[in-house]
Amino acid sequence: MDLSDPGVLFSSLLIGAVGMGLFMYGKKAQEPKCLGLGVAMCIYPIFVHSMLLMWGLACLCMVGAYALPRANG
Repeated sequence: MDLSDPGVLFSSLLIGAVGMGLFMYGKKAQEPKCLGLGVAMCIYPIFVHSMLLMWGLACLCMVGAYALPRANG
């Protein structure tokens, strides 16, 4: 992680916090898809150094969190 860029640092903290919330929701609602997406959102900002890619992946995860539970009924 590039700690010299404050935008990347705060973005990773924000995305990780959203991932933690999604993880907690998935655990409480017993939704394994949301649980997995929450874990992914907590972990991937450590390995991604581009802010554009980081926010793009966050948007994909949030769309997946919205669409996956509704696709199965």
